Amino acid sequence: MINISETAQQHFVKLLSQQAEGTCIRVFVVNPGTAQAECGVSYCPVEAIEADDIRIEYNGFAALVDKDSEKYLEDAEVDFVTDQMGSQLTLKAPNAKLRKVNEDAPLFERVNYFIESEVNPQLAGHGGNCQLVEITDDGIAILQFGGGCNGCSQIDLTVKDGVEKQLVDIMAGEIKGVRDVTEHQRGEHSYY
Repeated sequence: MINISETAQQHFVKLLSQQAEGTCIRVFVVNPGTAQAECGVSYCPVEAIEADDIRIEYNGFAALVDKDSEKYLEDAEVDFVTDQMGSQLTLKAPNAKLRKVNEDAPLFERVNYFIESEVNPQLAGHGGNCQLVEITDDGIAILQFGGGCNGCSQIDLTVKDGVEKQLVDIMAGEIKGVRDVTEHQRGEHSYY
């Protein structure tokens, strides 16, 4: 479920050595499954351990995950990195905002998951977003762009070289292309 790097494990062992006996690390998600989801790591003293917590044993310590956070922490990674700016703990949880779908889920759900988890976070940096409208019988994903993507001069590049290329690779044989149905001539035009 959670991959804690060797350097992060060493960091936790050092931190926990200064805490009360039996203290664990708790990995959690606040507001899971929403755009406001936030991941965190905290100390968990013995008296705060819940009966239904999932306990993951590491060398020298244990990490706990509450039952509500479990599915949102699938494929999560905790690392401790040191660079010129100092050291910091990093937590990546790709499923915190949107629950991962199974490989055998309907095509619409799998494509929508890709849009929400891979495409929209990149577009958000420019104030944009993308919504899956439908998938045609001949395998074309119909997309509607909004926000900063509306009227953007780079939209064709985003659609064809970005979204379409990735979707066709990932959903080989199921998705044959992408079509943008956004009316880019109307509305506010954020980028030119």
